[in-house]
Amino acid sequence: MKIGIGFDFHIIKKNLPLFLGGVELKKEYGLFSDTDGDILIHSLIDAILGAIGEKDIGETFNENWKGKKSSELLINTMVILNRKNFKIINIDSIIIIETIKISIYKEKIIENLSNLIGIEKEKINIKGKTMEKMGYIGHKKGGAALTVVLIE
Repeated sequence: MKIGIGFDFHIIKKNLPLFLGGVELKKEYGLFSDTDGDILIHSLIDAILGAIGEKDIGETFNENWKGKKSSELLINTMVILNRKNFKIINIDSIIIIETIKISIYKEKIIENLSNLIGIEKEKINIKGKTMEKMGYIGHKKGGAALTVVLIE
């Protein structure tokens, strides 16, 4: 068994779609990135890559990730994981953002990740947190995600 941890942060910009776990949640304020800004998937990819001993998302996909959907990168990450004969045991993620309530979208996000990765929904846990209006995230200027993954 191996454990990986991933983290991602992006700034919030007005008039961008917000993607979390491959699901478009709203269009008023999104996360700015060279991709769709999906902090949850980015942190999950880094966690998986770390657990299997690969380089991080930027080094693994280098310039090939610009302009892509994060869900495409996750599918490519799963190809790497499967090629190395690993499987995911469970995923535990925290999304830290002030602009939306994660609990409203949690089941939809989990279902989408389950379909993308090909694991049972019960193996995916997502928690939403805020910064209680403190700091950069607390002032609605950014969002972050932290993910831990267990593989065997």
